Amino acid sequence: MAAESEFKPAAMAVDGAETASSKPRFRMPVDSDNKATEFWLFSLERPHMSAFHMAWFSFFCCFVSTFAAPPLLPLIRDTLDLTATDIGNAGIASVSGAVFARLAMGTACDLVGPRLASAAIILLTTPAVYCSSIMNSASAFLLARFFTGISLASFVSTQFWMSSMFSSNKVGLANGYAGGWGNLGGGIVQLLMPLVYQAILRAGSTPFTAWRLAFFIPALMQSCSALAVLAFGQDMPDGNYRKLHRSGEMHRASVGSVLRHGVGNYRAWILALLYGYCFGVELTVNNIIAQYFFDLFGVNLQTAGLIAASFGMVNLVSRPVGGSMSDGLSRRFGMRGRLWGLWAIQTIEGVLCIVLGLVSGSFAASVAVMILFSLFVQAAEGLTFGVVPFVSRRALGLVNGMTGGGGSLGAVLTQYIFFHGSRYKTETGIMYMGVMIIACTLPTALIYFPQWGGMLAGPRPGVTAEDYYNREWTAEERDKGYNAGSVRFAENSVREGGRSAASGIQPMESSPADV
Repeated sequence: MAAESEFKPAAMAVDGAETASSKPRFRMPVDSDNKATEFWLFSLERPHMSAFHMAWFSFFCCFVSTFAAPPLLPLIRDTLDLTATDIGNAGIASVSGAVFARLAMGTACDLVGPRLASAAIILLTTPAVYCSSIMNSASAFLLARFFTGISLASFVSTQFWMSSMFSSNKVGLANGYAGGWGNLGGGIVQLLMPLVYQAILRAGSTPFTAWRLAFFIPALMQSCSALAVLAFGQDMPDGNYRKLHRSGEMHRASVGSVLRHGVGNYRAWILALLYGYCFGVELTVNNIIAQYFFDLFGVNLQTAGLIAASFGMVNLVSRPVGGSMSDGLSRRFGMRGRLWGLWAIQTIEGVLCIVLGLVSGSFAASVAVMILFSLFVQAAEGLTFGVVPFVSRRALGLVNGMTGGGGSLGAVLTQYIFFHGSRYKTETGIMYMGVMIIACTLPTALIYFPQWGGMLAGPRPGVTAEDYYNREWTAEERDKGYNAGSVRFAENSVREGGRSAASGIQPMESSPADV
């Protein structure tokens, strides 16, 4: 893989040379914080790329578990005698549990690190997946989907992990791939579960038993992924949180400081709203789309699953493209480019959602528009998490959790308003959902970083990234050096000021990996 030209501030080059002997060795080029400045997609290089692959795959397994029921819904509906209201309630339950779980997960990442936080939530929710095989009523179906859906909180640890392992010039791409390939589980499962069901039927089982046994596949996948994270994961480039806390290399965060700097930052709330109408929309579509095509166009279960799978499988490329687009816009226009790109892509997403609701009379047009719509939904997700890592350093996990929780909350509200019961036809609900997407994307214009600017205004004169991040630390804490990580991040984020700001940095001819 061709290496890109990397940059670092001239002042840091001297400092880096002085401390090189104390830095651990890495094969990948890294910045002054030991975060990778390149992204080797098909490498398992420790600790950066191995963390990437464990993060996306464990989240992928959680997505498979959470959305294992929708592709088999016609069978489950007939077996358990579910009404439209029962199905709607269960769909809402499947994403509502993750709202608060993601907030808790963000705080847990700040306190104990992404490795333990991720493995814990995955293992705690695995029993619910196994119990899906013994559902015998509408209430049992709702509870199984609720507790399984809590596992989607692992998304927060996935994004936190990537922000801990990759430098600012690659964090959008890394977050895009990790989130996108994880979300891919929502598409793969639409194909997987009907195939597993058919295989069990051919082995001699009855339909009543076959769909129940099929749930053991996602349950086993989820169990194995959690054990892999525990056994092979590493929180930071320099080691796990426990080791870094003991050695004094990392300041031990308190719940109060994390909450204060996360909840008190208005940018996190706006990003939560925005994510509610890209990722929240994806969750909503995953819950309704197979049944929509099955009922509206009369296709069989396998065909409906294939069509629904195509929506989620676009994640293979679309969310990484969104993350890469965010990084590319940053190189040319800085943070302002990231924000403009997010607003534009998510607004187009809303327009295509309206069109999807309007073309319900044509099977071919519905499939084509759905796939195009999916491209923009997931690209907007990647663009959102191109901005998230810059909101706060002291409460990075909680900001990730608030944004991720906003995605789940958006899904809950959207499903309740437009797809709960029989108030709206599904195609009408899809059209109105598009209108809501456009309206809820407008607050992007309110996000403003004083050191870099926003969509409608430039940076505040004399304010630096170091000033912005140092505000999260008291004078006493700064005197003790607790803010060292924030200072290094500010230095490595100089590109967010755009080309004019980046012109003051010099090429990096070597990295600590070469020492």
